[in-house]
Amino acid sequence: MVAVHRVSKVYHLYPRPSGRIRELLPFGSPSGRSDFWALRDVTAHAGRGEFLGIVGPNGSGKSTLLQVICGIVQPTSGRVTAEGRIAALLELGAGFNPESTGRENVFVTGEILGLSRRELERIFPSIQAFADIGDYLDRPVKEYSSGMYVRLAFAAAIHVEPEILVVDEALAVGDAAFANRCIHKFEELRRKQVTVLFVSHDLGLVKRLSDRAIFMLDGRVEAEGSPNDVVNRYVGHVLEREKKAAPEQAGEIRGTFRHGDGTSRILDVRLLDQDGRPAATVRSGERVTVTITARFQRHAASPVVGILIRNRLGIDVFGTNTRLQQRALGDFEAGEKVEVSFRFDCLLTPQEYTLTVATQHWDGMSQDWLDDVVIFTVVGSAGAAGLLNLATETEWRKVQLR
Repeated sequence: MVAVHRVSKVYHLYPRPSGRIRELLPFGSPSGRSDFWALRDVTAHAGRGEFLGIVGPNGSGKSTLLQVICGIVQPTSGRVTAEGRIAALLELGAGFNPESTGRENVFVTGEILGLSRRELERIFPSIQAFADIGDYLDRPVKEYSSGMYVRLAFAAAIHVEPEILVVDEALAVGDAAFANRCIHKFEELRRKQVTVLFVSHDLGLVKRLSDRAIFMLDGRVEAEGSPNDVVNRYVGHVLEREKKAAPEQAGEIRGTFRHGDGTSRILDVRLLDQDGRPAATVRSGERVTVTITARFQRHAASPVVGILIRNRLGIDVFGTNTRLQQRALGDFEAGEKVEVSFRFDCLLTPQEYTLTVATQHWDGMSQDWLDDVVIFTVVGSAGAAGLLNLATETEWRKVQLR
C-alpha cells in the first residue's frame, strides 16, 4: 500500500534571508549556505492492513517522512508510492479553518478527500458521536482546546473510510477515555485492512498496536523489525546518550539489547521456582525468585538493582527495584559484587514472558541494562483474561423476590 524508496529531503539554510535571493541571481553564490538533511536515503514500506509504528527522538525525521508520504512535502530525491485514499492527522492546527465551525470543517475535509455530500451526511453522526465535543461542534474551531481539536480531527480522519491512515502523535493531547476509544477504533481499522502509519512517543502504544516498527535517527532508518526489538533499541539510545557503553566481554550473558555506562556488570540472572530450582516454566500463582549477581567496575554510591517483566507483545507487565522496595545497598568499590533476590507470587496469566534486568545509579541512569535476558512460560489450568491472574474468591447467592 505504501512504499518509500531511497527518499532524501534537504533544506537549504541561510544566515540571512538575502542569501536565498542572492543565490537566485546570475553569478550569485550561496554565501554561508548550509544544508540540513531531514531525511537521508530512507527506505520503508507498509502492506495492506499493516500497522507501522515510527519512533525516534525529536528532529530525527519522523514527521518529515509522514509529510512526504502524504504529498505535503516533496522529496529532494527518491520516490514514494501509495495506493489508496490517504487520510492524515499530522500537526495540531493544520487542515481546519479556525474561523469555520467544526461541522463545516468536517464537511470540507471530506469533500477534499473525494466524498460526496450524501456520503458525508451518512457518516457525520458517527463522527459527532466519536468526537463527543457537544455544542462546540457548531462553534468556530479557534475556540477549541487542543484536546477538542484532536478529537474532531481524529474522528473525521478515521470515518472518511481511508485506505491509508497517517497519524503523527495525535493521541498525546487526548484524555484517557478518548485514547481508549481511539485504540478500539484502531483495532476496527485493522479488521477492515486499513494501512496505518503512526508516530508516537508512547512506546507502550507502539508495542501494543504495531505489526512492525522503525527507529529513525538523524534522518535515517536506524532499526526496523518487531516493535519490541525496535523500541528496545530506541530506549537504549535514549539512555546511553552522553554515555559510553562498556565493551562486551566474552562469556557474559546477553539479552536482546544491552546498554549502560559500565559502572557495574551483570554476571548472572536466575529465575527459580518455589523449590529454588532454575525454571523456564512456572505455574500461575507459584512463588518464584529472580536472583541477579553483578560486579562493580568502579566505585558506586547507593546503586539500584531492578527487574522488568514483559509479555510476548513487549508490553511492560510489572517492574520494581531496590529503591522502590526501600532497600539501600550502600557503597561498592571496584571488584566487589552484589547479589539481589526478588521474591513474589507469579500472578500472571498463562503465556510467554521475558525478564529484563538492570543495575542503575540512584538517579535512574543505567550502569548495565539487559533486555529480555530470560524467557519463561507461565502455565495454569485456571482461566483468566488479561495479564494478571489475581487470586479471586467468588461468592454467590440467590436473592428471593419480595
